[in-house]
Amino acid sequence: MTFSALSHLECPRCGATHDADQIIGLCPCGSPLLARYDVPALRKEDLASRAPDLWRYHELLPVRSPENVVTLGEGMTPLLPLPRYGAELGVDRLLMKDEGLIPTGTFKARGAAVGVSRAYEVGVRKIAMPTNGNAGSAWAAYAARAGMEALIAMPIAAPEICRREVTAVGARLQLIDGLIGDAAAYIRSLIQEQPGYFDASTLKEPYRIEGKKTMGLEIAEQLNWQLPDVIVYPTGGGVGIIGIWKALNELRDLGWIEGPLPRLVAVQSTGCAPIVRAWEKGLPESEPWPDAKTVAFGITVPKALGDFLVLQAIAETNGCAVAVDDEDLLAELHQVAQLEGSFICPEGAANFAAIRQLRESGWIRAGEQVVALNTGAGLKYPETVPPLPDLR
Repeated sequence: MTFSALSHLECPRCGATHDADQIIGLCPCGSPLLARYDVPALRKEDLASRAPDLWRYHELLPVRSPENVVTLGEGMTPLLPLPRYGAELGVDRLLMKDEGLIPTGTFKARGAAVGVSRAYEVGVRKIAMPTNGNAGSAWAAYAARAGMEALIAMPIAAPEICRREVTAVGARLQLIDGLIGDAAAYIRSLIQEQPGYFDASTLKEPYRIEGKKTMGLEIAEQLNWQLPDVIVYPTGGGVGIIGIWKALNELRDLGWIEGPLPRLVAVQSTGCAPIVRAWEKGLPESEPWPDAKTVAFGITVPKALGDFLVLQAIAETNGCAVAVDDEDLLAELHQVAQLEGSFICPEGAANFAAIRQLRESGWIRAGEQVVALNTGAGLKYPETVPPLPDLR
């Protein structure tokens, strides 16, 4: 059986197709590219004998040869019932997919595993990228695993643990006095001045999304191919929610799922909510958000390259976009920890603040099954916990 059913790359904006077996970034029209697959001769039963990691879906992933897979054991994170906390919210069938239990501590490892593997396969040996923190530490780790060089630029205000992770694995770290857009500008100028680096920025290469989509594949498999009513996702660059939407459509093409897709909810902070504003105005893409700031640093993205795809995913699934206050998301972070014993990240906690809003408004109805993605380990954000008293 062919390891990957990858066929070609397709532009979702202009419709152009491109050869996948080349080093390529954006479509010439400026849009991200999406990987497309020939529907493989794959059966659900084939999965039973495979390792419990994201590579179990290798026919629907872009790496053509198993020898080029770069892995740290990522994937198949638990889908946890939250009975006590769900009862407190009024959502009795609440589930949390816990991405904090993955290499490097966040869901970013999925995109890094597949992105680095495919980049290596097509000949890339040096990567450069801007990051809010966690993506940079993940890509640096997987680049080290592959024997590749990595240069990571991140805002100086990014979490300290992410800066330490990047340097621990031997990548070059450049701290930027500004936001992620300023880090991106630095990377663009660096690549012009130092040819040889491949720009691995969010959605500027086609394969990070393929790793992220495995969250959607896993949710479907973990629920025995019966989809939940709602999936809630913290949205910055938007790769995760786009990936889940892509995965579910691919499963429908395979004939493994049927019926309506889950309503997708994009969650942002009131301090940086460009996609929420665009959704409320009915716009096809967002406008840059001024003075972006939130404690949920991973979703501080003033203008996402793939915003039009996020908005399309929301529209086609009858979903919505919600903004929550930092105060509210931190309150939910502590509630989840105290009621369920799970220390989640602030981006994941934003989901639960949104679920509370949506249940109170009636948008989420009694009895509906809701899946929330916790995108990282709370241990990476010690500043979200009050300092201990001085016991000396």
